[in-house]
Amino acid sequence: MRLSIDKEQFLKGLAVASKAIGGKSPDPLLSNLKLNLNEKGLEITGTSKEITIKALVPYRVGEKEVIRAYGLGSALVNAKLLTEEVRLMEGAELSLEIIDECIAKIDDGRSSIRLNCVKASEFADIDLEPNGVILTLPASDLIQAIEQSAFAASNKEQRPILTAVNLEAGNGILTATATDSARLARKTINIDSDARFVCNVPAKTLVDVSRLFEGVDRVTLAVSESSILFLFENIVVCSRLVSGNFPVSRTIIPLTFNYFLEVNAQELLSAMSRASLISAERDSVVKLSMSEEEVQVSARGEQTGSALESIRTFQYTGERLDVSFNSAFVVDAIKALKTEDVRLCFQAEMKPFVVQNPKDDSVIELVTPMRTY
Repeated sequence: MRLSIDKEQFLKGLAVASKAIGGKSPDPLLSNLKLNLNEKGLEITGTSKEITIKALVPYRVGEKEVIRAYGLGSALVNAKLLTEEVRLMEGAELSLEIIDECIAKIDDGRSSIRLNCVKASEFADIDLEPNGVILTLPASDLIQAIEQSAFAASNKEQRPILTAVNLEAGNGILTATATDSARLARKTINIDSDARFVCNVPAKTLVDVSRLFEGVDRVTLAVSESSILFLFENIVVCSRLVSGNFPVSRTIIPLTFNYFLEVNAQELLSAMSRASLISAERDSVVKLSMSEEEVQVSARGEQTGSALESIRTFQYTGERLDVSFNSAFVVDAIKALKTEDVRLCFQAEMKPFVVQNPKDDSVIELVTPMRTY
């Protein structure tokens, strides 16, 4: 394989594909990127087996020639070394040549680097062709669904299913749900499709993939029995699915409430942040005391002292109510809503309560209270 390639486009492809490569792996092959020059352009693929990313550098971008003076072929090259060497080279165009299937020579006319490489046949055979149920939707909608749900997934591996976001499509709606058993987040978006599927995607993967959507108009999902593909522009991302039955969430979310608090989101966030410093030794637990006359946030720590914050901008409906909870859960929920005002809906002191945007019922954040002083 040999080619001359625009450095900027080459580096962009290397950076994207390298995001699939994790830290330390028992398989040294997984530290490599696969470079494959074919009739489409230069395909750059990285994988951790959990996630695979393929970025295509085309021969032309608009009127600009990106790849020229080429000969088809493929090789595996260390991802970190190749990316850093290309980044540090000063030329606007680089030449790349694979010599005897074991040396990758990179040259910009000033610097010449030789990196050991491996035969491409050693690379895992990963199917990146879309199959199964296909759904195309605006990237902005998918980003919002991920941002407003994935944060509630568990980061503990004891129950793998809770580390996933459940995606369910049907009846013109895509629902994203995540829970760590102490809280739950669910976001629904309308889709212009009759696609139907249910799958569990690792939350961390979804968050990482969503960062690649910047500037992207639309994303296509291809959901099969064991994997999901995200296809956008010249990039394909393949993620494994988490097996198992996701907890039934629809019956957990209350339908009726007895107490309602509508409050300025930033004022409540600030009050909880200050109060939770006192209770950091107790999982950042704060107490919300509410009546029609006043709303207070309080916290107490055996070794630290106590805090009392008064909320000035609020509207409360119901009898007096005291509810204690992990403030980090409510902070995460409010930040995900991205709204000026927030509504908290309660059934009783120890019943799960809902945090929502008063003007948007497509997203629901559920939090389980805690027993405290």
